[in-house]
Amino acid sequence: MISRRTYALSALALAAILFVGLNIFANNFFTGARLDLTQNGQFTLSKGTRNILDKLQEPVTLKFYYSRSAGARYAATAAYAKRVRDLLGEYAALSHGKLILQDIDPEPFTPEEDEASAAGLTPAPTDRGDVVYFGLSGSNSIDGHQTIPYFASAREAYLEYDLSSLVYHLSAPKKPSIALITGLPVMGSPQNPQPLASYAALAQEYDVTQLPGDFSAIPAGIDLLIVAHPDPLSPPQMLAIDNYVLSGHRALIFVDPLSELAQQAGPQATIASDLGPLLKSWGVDFPNNMVLLDRGVAQQVAAGNDPRQPTIAYPVWLHLTADSFDPRDPVTASLQNLNMASTGEIAPIRNATTVFHTLIGSSDQANMMQREQLMALHDPSRLVDTMRPTGVRYALAARITGNAKTAYPNAPGAVKSGKVQLMIVADSDVWDDRFWVNVSNQMGHPVAQPFADNGAFILNAVENLTGSDDLISLRTRASSDRPFTVVQSLRQAAETKYRETENTLQNNLTQAQQTLAQLQQGSGGNAIALSQKQKDEIERIRRGMAQTRVQLRDVQHNLRAEVDALGSRLAFLNIVGVPILLAGFALVLGMIRARRRRRTA
Repeated sequence: MISRRTYALSALALAAILFVGLNIFANNFFTGARLDLTQNGQFTLSKGTRNILDKLQEPVTLKFYYSRSAGARYAATAAYAKRVRDLLGEYAALSHGKLILQDIDPEPFTPEEDEASAAGLTPAPTDRGDVVYFGLSGSNSIDGHQTIPYFASAREAYLEYDLSSLVYHLSAPKKPSIALITGLPVMGSPQNPQPLASYAALAQEYDVTQLPGDFSAIPAGIDLLIVAHPDPLSPPQMLAIDNYVLSGHRALIFVDPLSELAQQAGPQATIASDLGPLLKSWGVDFPNNMVLLDRGVAQQVAAGNDPRQPTIAYPVWLHLTADSFDPRDPVTASLQNLNMASTGEIAPIRNATTVFHTLIGSSDQANMMQREQLMALHDPSRLVDTMRPTGVRYALAARITGNAKTAYPNAPGAVKSGKVQLMIVADSDVWDDRFWVNVSNQMGHPVAQPFADNGAFILNAVENLTGSDDLISLRTRASSDRPFTVVQSLRQAAETKYRETENTLQNNLTQAQQTLAQLQQGSGGNAIALSQKQKDEIERIRRGMAQTRVQLRDVQHNLRAEVDALGSRLAFLNIVGVPILLAGFALVLGMIRARRRRRTA
C-alpha cells in the first residue's frame, strides 16, 4: 500500500511536470493568445488594422532588428522587444501571406549591423560601451521604404498605430496631395523654432504643398485643400478656393476669432481669420469678432501666487471630452479629449441649401463675448463672474455637405454651383503644440507624447476627407483620458457657490485697507497727532480687516471642502473598505463550508 508521504510527493512531482509541460505547449501553440481586460482594448488588434492587412495587394517585407544579447541585459527593453515581436507575428498571421517578417540580430561588426545602419536605424548606447538596435524597416515591391529607427518606450502606448501606419503607407505608396493655405507658424516661430507636431505628422503621411501668399489658383492634382487661419485673401484668391470646392473637391477649413497660435509669429500676425462671403455661400455663419466662453468644460489654469487656490477655471481654454463629440462620425467617434483655446462658433444659415452636421459642440454652460471685451480682461476669475451661460450648445466644428452656389456669380470663370464636401472648425489653436503634445528628443529623433487628441483630430479629418478611415480608430485608442467627473462637477459647483461671497469679502477688505491708508496719511504718519476718535476708527477698521480675512479663509476652505471630503471617502473605501469586504466574504464562505461539514458529519 502506498504511504501518504509517497502519495503526496508523487502528486507534487506530477503537478510540476504538468505545469512545465503546459507552459511549453502554450508557448509553442498559443503564442498569440492573450486576455485583454483593458477598457479600450489596448492590446487587441483593432478593426482598422485588420482592414489594412486584408487590403494588402502586394507583398510587404518587414525586417525586425533587435540586438538580443545586448538587449537581454535590460529587462524593460527585453520585455518590450518581446511584445513588439509578438505583435508583428500576429500581423504576419493575419496578412494571408502578404506580409513577410524577418528577424535580424545585428551583432557587432557583422553584415547585419551594416544593414541595420544602412536602413536608417538608430542604435542605443549602453553603459557597457556596446549598442542595442531595436527598430523596424519595411519595404514594398516597388520602391517604398518606411522605418521606425528605434522603438522608444515613450511611444509604447502607440505601438499598434505606428506599426499599422507603416504597413498602410507601404501598401499605398502614392501619398495623397494636400495644398495648405495658412498664416500659422507651421514651420516654427521665434518661441518654438521646430515645426508644429501636427504639421510634421501631416507632412510625413501626405504630400503637402504650402501655397505662397500670392497664389492665384489651386494647383491641379490636389486631393485635399486645407485652409488654416489664412492671412487676408484677395477676391481672386477666394474665387479660386470657391471654384475648387464647388468643382467637387474636398476642403478642411480652420477659422478663428482670436488665434493665440498666430500671435506667436510676431506682432504683424493676423489675429482673426474669416473667408468673407465664402462661408455664407456654403450655408455657414461665423461671427469672427465673437469668442466662446464655456465654464462647463473650462480648463484649470494657474491662478497666481496664492497656495490656497493654485488653480482656477479659465472658460476661454476648453477641455472637451466625449460628451462634446459626435459618436457616430468616424472623425470624432474615437476622440477622448480635445483642447481648444479662444474658439469661435459656427451655425447654419437659415434656409441654407447645404446640410450642417455638428461634429464638436460646447456644453450648455457657454456664452459668447466680443473679442475686444475679452482682450481687455486679464483676470480669469472676472471672466467666470461676468459670463452668463445661455443654455445653448454652440457648434465648434461641423461637416457641411450639399449643393451650394458661388459667392461670385458675376466673376469671369466662376463655377456657378456645385456639391460641397467640407469640414469647418472655428478654432486654429487646435494646431498649437502647447495644448496637446510634449515633444522630446531621444537619440536625435523627436518623439511626440500626446496628452490630448488634437493631432489625432486633424489627421482623422484629413484621412476621412481623402477617402480612407482605416487609421482613424488607431490614433486615439492609446490616449486614455479618464477624468474624475464627480470631482470636476463638485469643483465647478463650489466655485459658482462661493465665488460671489469671496469677491464681496475681497472688495470689503480692499476698501478697508484704502480707508486705513487715508487715515494714516492724514496724520502724516505721526500716531501722536491722531485724535482719540481717529485711533478708535483705525482700531475698528483693523478688527474688521482681521475678521474679513478669517471669513475669506473660511470661504476658500469651503471651496475645497466637498472635494476633500470625496477624496477622504474614496481613500477610506480603497484602504479600509475593500479589505473589510474581502474579510467579510471570507468569513461568510468559511461559515458556509463549516455548516456543510457539520451536515456531512
